[in-house]
Amino acid sequence: MFYLKRTVLLAALASTSTVTFANDVTLDEMVVTGTRSESSLLDLAGNTGKISEQEIDLVRADHITEVINRLPGVMVQRGNGQEHLTSIRSPVLTGGAGAGSFLYLEDGVPMRAAGFANVNGLFEANTEQAGGMEVVRGPGSALYGSNAVHGLVNVLSRAPSLDLERSIDVSVGPHDLYKFKGTVSDTIGNQAYRFSLNGTTDGGWISDSGFDQQKMMFRHDYYGERDTFKTVFTAANLNQETAGYKEGFEAYKNTAESKINDNPEAYRDAKSARLSVRWDHELSDSSSFSLTPYARHTEMNFLMHFLPGTPVEDNEHDSVGLLAAFAKELEGGHKVIIGTDFEYTKGSLSEVQTDPMTYTFGKYVPGVHYDYDVDATVIAPYIHTEWQLAESTRVTAGARLEHTRYEYDNKTADGLTGTRIYRPADRDDTFNDFSPKLGLVQALTEDTSAFINLARGNRAPQTTDLYRQRKESNNVLQADSETVDSLEIGVRKVGAGIQYEVTSFYMKKKDYFFRTRFDNNVPDGKTKHYGVELSTFIPLSEQFDLGGSFTFARHQYEFDNNDASIVDGNDMDTAPRHIGNIRLGWNFMSQSRAELEWVHIGRYYSDEGNAHTYDGHDLLNLRATHQVSPQLAVYGRVSNLLNTEYAERADYSGFAGDRYFVGEERGLHVGASYSF
Repeated sequence: MFYLKRTVLLAALASTSTVTFANDVTLDEMVVTGTRSESSLLDLAGNTGKISEQEIDLVRADHITEVINRLPGVMVQRGNGQEHLTSIRSPVLTGGAGAGSFLYLEDGVPMRAAGFANVNGLFEANTEQAGGMEVVRGPGSALYGSNAVHGLVNVLSRAPSLDLERSIDVSVGPHDLYKFKGTVSDTIGNQAYRFSLNGTTDGGWISDSGFDQQKMMFRHDYYGERDTFKTVFTAANLNQETAGYKEGFEAYKNTAESKINDNPEAYRDAKSARLSVRWDHELSDSSSFSLTPYARHTEMNFLMHFLPGTPVEDNEHDSVGLLAAFAKELEGGHKVIIGTDFEYTKGSLSEVQTDPMTYTFGKYVPGVHYDYDVDATVIAPYIHTEWQLAESTRVTAGARLEHTRYEYDNKTADGLTGTRIYRPADRDDTFNDFSPKLGLVQALTEDTSAFINLARGNRAPQTTDLYRQRKESNNVLQADSETVDSLEIGVRKVGAGIQYEVTSFYMKKKDYFFRTRFDNNVPDGKTKHYGVELSTFIPLSEQFDLGGSFTFARHQYEFDNNDASIVDGNDMDTAPRHIGNIRLGWNFMSQSRAELEWVHIGRYYSDEGNAHTYDGHDLLNLRATHQVSPQLAVYGRVSNLLNTEYAERADYSGFAGDRYFVGEERGLHVGASYSF
């Protein structure tokens, strides 16, 4: 059985060397995230959207938003430089809620420790040279724990090539934007490797801004008689001069003024490195186990331009972990996976207000605001089962128990400084969260299936929610584990001809910890989320096709809060009811493609009280790639083709009023890729 598996794997590797664009926007029939191993999309009880390797090479994104927002239910908003905020079956979430509600993975391994997540976490992944990205909307399965609440993103490393592959790729764009990518890969006997690196320098389209970023990935695969090993090492470095929000009602419409950086001192410096080794051992034709030890390091220093004054944050953490699983295929088509995830993390954070002035009646006083260490331990056993009840009916059931313990050490004075900054005394906190899942898949035809999925997502609080406290009305508000209960019903068709997936969902969340526009804590918010998502691919002829996604959703508060003018039934802020991405593709030669893309963002409220709005926007982008010869490809794109004035993000602050991350004007990008 193993040699058959190896033959299939090598065939898959060989296919990565062939450039074709005819199917690059179709619904992929195989995915890996749902069960941590390759499985058919038709058998999946739940949704998984996929960005293929070919799509990544076609889009050649300068920012993650340009490629991931092609999926339904996903709206990642770009900040300045490489910053971003995420929405997956949710409003765009910020702070601890934004960091902790989405799980970012690299080949199934979390890119950050659960309680130490980064709201901008996707800039740490080498998405530019990935082998694909998979997005699960809503709670993850029992195989994934904290942070997989509203969704998860799994960035897949690009597989090694079967034959020697060497290529370089260079491109240029507006405002002194230059990119370089290089890769070398080969398979020698029963071992294969790929080494990829890329670098970007961007002068910034807003004055006194820009960034330099470097990323690298090394992957080594070994195929034995009963054992396979996949070793992946990734690293990233970012040095960014940040342009913060542009303040003033509809400030993004003043083209000249919007290019002036009102926060010239803002910056972000970040480094990260991760190493994982996955060992799969075949015990018999029907059973196997996998062990994935891993280690990570992250560090970041940045000026918090979104708060009054000039507060500077330093944070870092180091982790070691192990993902362990045993899989057994039973007679009758049944399957059981039993596993446990372990992780230990040492982290630290400091926040210092460097401005000598006192802000907002003593709320943000000069000096040290926070300085603490946290040791975190996570142990999470789980079970995932699949039962073939009939030839066309399959049931999935699973559960996960996650134990999280934080050991907090305050390194500055306990208690209150100023009128708001509160540092808890040393303490330990423990959280135990249970996440069940039940799904059913009904095959309708050979290429069509319907599914129902019930799931619960949990997450322990972020360490910043617990230990970077704000004191209000003589009360210190305690964060608790956040819980989302989700029901989704869908139908999908894959294969030849028209392909589609239509999914409806309903979710309710409790113990939602967030901060209002006045930077006040709310520890026990309740919300509901419901909507319909559509993704489709329609071949129009041999050369033309139409693909895209559309989402209609409502995200609403289910409680009252006078401080933020929240009324039960209000729309959550930064939650457009409809978003869309439609693409007309033209395969004008066998290995060449052009694409016209329409991006639609609907109107949304920019504050919790629904008193301020952003009207939304529509953008057109045009891109094309042409294979001049087997060795040389040239490509280009025009972003914001109609030169629309728009905001990447609209926000309303209790301190500054309306503020925006201004969208870029029309820009031309060109480049070339050479293989040798």
